[in-house]
Amino acid sequence: MSPNISKFIATFFYTGYCPVAPGTLASAIGAAIAFALRFNVAGYAFAMVTVTVLGFFFAGEAEKAIGKKDPGCIVIDEVSGIMISFFMLPLYWPIIVTGFFLFRAFDMFKIPPADLFEKMPGSRGIMLDDIMAGIYTNLILQIALRLSGAIW
Repeated sequence: MSPNISKFIATFFYTGYCPVAPGTLASAIGAAIAFALRFNVAGYAFAMVTVTVLGFFFAGEAEKAIGKKDPGCIVIDEVSGIMISFFMLPLYWPIIVTGFFLFRAFDMFKIPPADLFEKMPGSRGIMLDDIMAGIYTNLILQIALRLSGAIW
C-alpha cells in the first residue's frame, strides 16, 4: 500500500496535521458524524465499523511511513473510539458533550487494560486503546442514562 494513502486515511483526511489538538479535533469530527447518523442505526454501524477496520488496516502502515510510534497525527483511532462511545445512545447535546469529555479523559488517562493495549505494536497499539476508551465511555453513559430513567 502506498505510504501516502496510508497517511491520508490514518490521519483522517489530514485532520491529524492540525497544529493544535489534532486528537480532540478528530474526536469532534467523529462526534459530528455520529450526530449526523443518529437516526440511521444501520448507517451508523456501517460507518463505525468501516472507520475501525480502515484504522486497523492503515494506522500501522502510516506509523511505519512516519517512522514514529503512535504519532499524534494518526487520529483515525479517535474517530473510531468516539463513534463507539455514542453507539446506540440517544444523541442529545448533553449526552454528546458528556460523552466527548469522558472519551477524551479515558483516551488520555489509559485506564487498564487500555494502557496495555497501547503498548502493542502497529495498528493494534494505535487502535485498541481508543476502542477501549470508547467502550468505557459507552458503558458509563448507558448505565447513567438507565439509572436516571432517561432510557430503558
